[in-house]
Amino acid sequence: MTKFSYFLGSEQWQPETLLKHAQLAKKAGFDMVTISEHFHPWVDDHSASNFTWTTLGALAKDLKDMDLGTGVTTPLWRIHPGVIAQASATVDRLTDSTFHLGVGTGENINEGPLGYNFPKYDERANRMKEALTIIRRLLSGEKLTFEGEYYSTNSAKLYSPPLKEVPIWLAAGGPKSSMLAAEYADGLMISVKNPAEAYEKVINPSMQKSEELGKSKLRVHTYRWTMFADNDEDAWESLKSWRGLRAPNRLQELDPMVLRETADSLDREELMSKFSRAGTVDELIDIYKPLVDDFESEIVTIQISSINQEKTIELLGKELLPKLKK
Repeated sequence: MTKFSYFLGSEQWQPETLLKHAQLAKKAGFDMVTISEHFHPWVDDHSASNFTWTTLGALAKDLKDMDLGTGVTTPLWRIHPGVIAQASATVDRLTDSTFHLGVGTGENINEGPLGYNFPKYDERANRMKEALTIIRRLLSGEKLTFEGEYYSTNSAKLYSPPLKEVPIWLAAGGPKSSMLAAEYADGLMISVKNPAEAYEKVINPSMQKSEELGKSKLRVHTYRWTMFADNDEDAWESLKSWRGLRAPNRLQELDPMVLRETADSLDREELMSKFSRAGTVDELIDIYKPLVDDFESEIVTIQISSINQEKTIELLGKELLPKLKK
């Protein structure tokens, strides 16, 4: 049975608003909330930037029976992987449901502002291998002494260990990360716009790698960014906090001001075309139904922005979720 998650956009909404949106999502019938974890947002003019682990503590208290997840955090620089394991275990203990640790290899907007060097993908992937090894072994209860190329621990142990399984999901947009997930994670997190492309670049390589390792197929968590608006002006307004997300050089830039300026120099229609767009519930169904049908997704996250987010969440509960759950 697919779980449906509502996406809490930390780069758009202040934490007190995210908590309200989460309550509305619960009332609307969502099974889970997935929250992004950033130091800097994608633009500097319509933006926010909470400390997600604090917000997760509040969510665990308010939403005891809903799954929670990061979508995603980067356990490579700002926070040592051992501390990510500790934070995950704490959230697990505070919720009656499941905490899903979603991780990714990151962007410079979260690391560069704090003085960290943001390397090319190969180093980030090698760091992730060590980080997930540390996280998994600590979550399993081990007293860990580890000496890697990038991280080390010395008799590290979680004295408030998790009470339940904490599944680890790795965000993947291509074959390298998908094969890394097959070896080190429990599941894939995939942003889908073209299902056939997602299978070719992400699903199929992960399945091949899993077979080589003699492991079962990875669990799948899919999501898709959608502007919900029935005219161009409202669509652009709903996109303002996220327009830097599709700007060129987004992985390497550290200043949200520069990302905003770059995005605003592009053709508006071209930029909006990089996101899904819907103006009706039927169009939303066309966007999200393939994530249920074509991917056998364990979790489908509705990642959506509109000019009236509260009203949109209510509409999702009344008209979208019942049809997707069928």
